[in-house]
Amino acid sequence: MRTYSAKPGEIERNWFVVDASEYELGRLATRIATVLRGKHKPAFTPHVDVGDFVVVINADQVKLTGRKLDQKQYHRYSGYPGGLRSRDARDVRENDPDRMIRQAVRGMLPKNRLSRSILTKLKVYGGGEHPHAAQNPQPFPSVL
Repeated sequence: MRTYSAKPGEIERNWFVVDASEYELGRLATRIATVLRGKHKPAFTPHVDVGDFVVVINADQVKLTGRKLDQKQYHRYSGYPGGLRSRDARDVRENDPDRMIRQAVRGMLPKNRLSRSILTKLKVYGGGEHPHAAQNPQPFPSVL
């Protein structure tokens, strides 16, 4: 028997839509990372991008357990002395809700060039509307 290795031209990509208001942040991020990488497919190949597109709606309503809304900090650094900026999760969720989900998913992907291309297939929107209706997205798979 030979080991199958997926080639970029043979990949069939699907679109999935998920409502973030139904999930906790970390549990949602792990499931999104699995679908983006393509690990739910039988033709998964680690060095090839075989994943699907994921559209996340209602990102501003994602659940955080415990006291994370006040205690969890999001940092960004400009690269200059004194350029470290920190905000708590409540402020990030109100002003920039897609950043919270995008950063959680990014942390669960491998740290290489492939992950940067994988992350472009993640589309996050704060409200309940998204402009990807033409792609006919399916409901998010519940068996992951």
